[in-house]
Amino acid sequence: MATTTPRTRKRPALDRVVQTADRLFYADGIHATGVDTIADAANVSKATMYTYFRTKDDLVGAYVEGRSLAWRDHLMTQLAAADVDAAEQILMVFDLLGTWFATDDFNGCPFINAEAESTTDSPAHVVNVEHRTWIRALFTDLAARAGTADPAATAIRLAMLYDGAMVGAHTEPQLPWAAEARDAAAVLIAQR
Repeated sequence: MATTTPRTRKRPALDRVVQTADRLFYADGIHATGVDTIADAANVSKATMYTYFRTKDDLVGAYVEGRSLAWRDHLMTQLAAADVDAAEQILMVFDLLGTWFATDDFNGCPFINAEAESTTDSPAHVVNVEHRTWIRALFTDLAARAGTADPAATAIRLAMLYDGAMVGAHTEPQLPWAAEARDAAAVLIAQR
């Protein structure tokens, strides 16, 4: 009996465009990075780019979605690998932020940066809302398992610390934003 495997069509040009856009949008900003720059750096024609992305806004949406999926995967992998309770997992999120902030290529939160350059009807905004909803859901779940009295409210407060740490680390990287946010999170979850 013959078995068939589904064919996966490789799209190296698409991969180059997405990877190049990711790198340039994050390093230089969305408005500062034109489609000509991306096409040149990815070694594709603008026509090829537009076969995959109808507009620059669609490409920005794909960039933010890729960042979201990668961050979610990273967080969930790290949390799943840790043999700690839910309260410690909340604190781990801030430890992971601190590790990211210490890297040479940290250039702020890609979601906050993209939101500042997006409109409410753009693909990036839609992805940003989904990402923020996911972050709050993660914090809500962990806060509930940690025994907090109001997990939804705790999640909003944790999300404020999370966002504030990223903005602070981008603006004033010499200060210990992640560590201070972690300490504040510990106070929040201890109030149960």
